[in-house]
Amino acid sequence: MGSLLPEQQHPKEAFGWAARDSSGHLSPFKFSRRATGEKDVTFKVLYCGICHTDLHLIKNDWGNSIYPLVPGHEIAGEVTEVGSKVEKFKVGDKVGVGCLVGSCRSCYNCANNLENYCPKMIFTYAGKYYDGSITYGGYSNIMVADEHFVVRIPDDLPLDAAAPLLCAGITVYSPLRYYGVDKPGLNIGVVGLGGLGHLAVKFSKAMGAKVTVISTSPNKKKEAIENLGADSFLISGEHDQMQAAVGTMDAIIDTVSAPHSLLPLLGLLKSHSKLILVGVPDKPLELPVFPLVLGRKAVAASCFGGLKETQEMIDFAAKHEIKPDIEVIPVDYVNTAMERLAKGDVKYRFVIDIGNTMKPTS
Repeated sequence: MGSLLPEQQHPKEAFGWAARDSSGHLSPFKFSRRATGEKDVTFKVLYCGICHTDLHLIKNDWGNSIYPLVPGHEIAGEVTEVGSKVEKFKVGDKVGVGCLVGSCRSCYNCANNLENYCPKMIFTYAGKYYDGSITYGGYSNIMVADEHFVVRIPDDLPLDAAAPLLCAGITVYSPLRYYGVDKPGLNIGVVGLGGLGHLAVKFSKAMGAKVTVISTSPNKKKEAIENLGADSFLISGEHDQMQAAVGTMDAIIDTVSAPHSLLPLLGLLKSHSKLILVGVPDKPLELPVFPLVLGRKAVAASCFGGLKETQEMIDFAAKHEIKPDIEVIPVDYVNTAMERLAKGDVKYRFVIDIGNTMKPTS
């Protein structure tokens, strides 16, 4: 398969936008998708969110990118074809695909609906599929995926708003559930108010928590409290504010992907509580052990979610009317959007209008 051009590898013609090298510049790209297998769902992509991971991978920041690279793992659309043994979906259904399109289906994690921790997990893009072909993501006009890795999107959840939930949403929902900090009345801290952080606020509030946003930016206070519904706001660089909140939080969800100090955050936790990392800084963080020992505190982490939990999250979001704050863009704006994302200039998630703006070129 390696000797064939991308548009020759499979029978279904496909079109998308791809990065060809670590410059990260995206441009139109012809490729192909596999024929709909007996357990496959084929859908036309209508919207795709832009995740910070997309920015890292188009530039090969983590050293594992495979070019040409079609990003996108927050994919929402409408089913156009199903395989003969598909049981959960039919033509016309609203569906989504998140961060993974395959796993071994037999290990301990897979057996427990934790495909996201399978050692043989196949990422939605820049991964290698079972047949050896490279996976291409949602900045494209069609998607083919095994029905096990497809999520049903409820009718009362708009597709453009649903797309970012498939990565950003599940990334904050899963740790809230797993670490048991989804109970009413808890005091939850959220560090960073970006794509992940603003959804952590919304999900925590819907679960009945009192939410404090912790940020380096004083100008985000009004937004956090008035628009997102946070109960309070701390400026992490203001010593007096942080000191006044010492020992008040039952858990902290840390969404920051830049290097930062954990010591002040550990101080905010009550004894026996957890600081949960969901952001991925590109340099190691320093871990102060004394405050952990003296308060029996823990530093934990979490990586998106399995398929069962992702469906649960989407259904919860629809029930509680949780929608990310998005800026919908045409596909030809995508390179500018990446530049803005790198500067944090988005509230809070770009979503590409694939259905209306992605046109195959000759």
